This record gives sequence, C-alpha cells and structure tokens, in this order.
Amino acid sequence: MYYLYILRCQRGKLYTGITSDIQRRFKEHRRKKAHFTSYNLPEEVIYTETFPDRKQAAKRERQLKRWTRAKKMALIDRGIVSII
Repeated sequence: MYYLYILRCQRGKLYTGITSDIQRRFKEHRRKKAHFTSYNLPEEVIYTETFPDRKQAAKRERQLKRWTRAKKMALIDRGIVSII
C-alpha cells in the first residue's frame, strides 16, 4: 500500500510526496532528511490518498505537483485526512 500525502510546512508552504509509511516519512521530513523540508519545516500531514501500488501513487503525485496552490487547497478542503 502506498500513500500520496500533502504536508503543510512553515510559512504556509505545501509539500506533496508519496510513501509506504506516512509516519516514518513525516519523521524523516522533520529530521531534515529531504531537501525541500530541510528549509521549510513540516508542521503536519493535511491530506492523504491511498493507492495499491507505488506506480499509481507516483502518477497521482505527478498530477498534483502540476496543480496550483489554490487547486490543492480546494482538494484539501473537500477531504482533510490527518493521521499525525
């Protein structure tokens, strides 16, 4: 099982990624193990989607990374899922 997730980071920035373990990945982001989140410290997971495999999750991630912030926020507003 894979997850697409969106993090809310400091200064209101959003970060979109995929993982097989959201809690582990969030901790890695908090420990500055990823480039973007090393200077935009994540505050919380604000959205998730579940996929049966990495390929499908990566496809959705590519789609969302092309979206505007406004479109991502509309998606989040329709279905907030926070597990951390």
